[in-house]
Amino acid sequence: MSKNVIVIGGGIAGMESSAYLAAMGYNVTILEKEGKLGGHLLKWERLFPTKRHGKEVLEFLSQGISEHVSIIYHADIENIERKDQVFNVHLSKGTSLKADAVLIATGYETFDARKKEEYGYGIYDNVITSPDLEEIFLSGKGIRTASGKVPQRIGLVHCVGSRDEKAGNIYCSKVCCVTGVKQAIEIKEKLSQTEVYCFYMDMRMYGFHFEELYKEAQEKWGVYFIRGRLSESCENADGTIVVKVEDTLAGKPLKMTVDLLVLLVGFVPSEGTRKIGELLGLSFNSNRFIKSADEHTMSNVSSEPGIFMAGTCTSPRTIANTIMDARSAAATVASYLEGYNIEKRTIHRNLK
Repeated sequence: MSKNVIVIGGGIAGMESSAYLAAMGYNVTILEKEGKLGGHLLKWERLFPTKRHGKEVLEFLSQGISEHVSIIYHADIENIERKDQVFNVHLSKGTSLKADAVLIATGYETFDARKKEEYGYGIYDNVITSPDLEEIFLSGKGIRTASGKVPQRIGLVHCVGSRDEKAGNIYCSKVCCVTGVKQAIEIKEKLSQTEVYCFYMDMRMYGFHFEELYKEAQEKWGVYFIRGRLSESCENADGTIVVKVEDTLAGKPLKMTVDLLVLLVGFVPSEGTRKIGELLGLSFNSNRFIKSADEHTMSNVSSEPGIFMAGTCTSPRTIANTIMDARSAAATVASYLEGYNIEKRTIHRNLK
């Protein structure tokens, strides 16, 4: 008989791992809290480093969702119990599901920039976040200040909520730097006469072609990069934003006025990650993401048998790395279901 797998989360990792598990013959059920699959990918117009449209990747992922994948939208998980080798997942409204394995793909949330009050998000109208800017790109309405004017100078602030002990997040979110470069180029594509400044601690361009994108931003598009963390911002009477930065390369303080300030917010564990992890009694890292059994050899394996993880519920990742991790997780779940002891590397039963 085909075994059942419950995948919690219908974002990139949940969709791709479900596609692979279904292709291997397992009955898969995705529990998605929203009314649509795709997660954060639904909110991004174009992706780094090629600037391809996010909807193209979403279309690819959607093709893998076959008749062997059931989807429950607006799923609210109340409790998860385990009896012997079977999990009972109880949803609100009295629905219960059984599974032989559970795969967590609850993803991430972006840092709440309001916690950095000195930057002015939620206080000043012309301070927005990188997801806010992406939403503007998706809308096609054009980049404007709160008063409706075309901004003549835009600043982008890197590492907001990441590598910041005061914010409680000392880790790097991995994608903020390249997101800032991508968005800076998109601004210049749409507003060629607008000056664009990136204020950064250091550029961490992890992926293939990321450095080339960084070089393109400077040489082709004339984006200015200033090394230094933003100390504070304040609002002028006309709504423009004054930023105060310590230029660490020049060794002197810098004060500048911009029409629009964009805060590049990092990744934090989602509320779903925290909730499901606690329901299942899983271990968490010091960064509050779910802890793997071994970060080198069992990155998809949790501290509890039969429970696995995929994607950014364990750490920040790019889209490409999330998709690869989802495929790895699917293979790991399949190995477990076929009787392979991942830790001891033994077969529990004879395979046919």
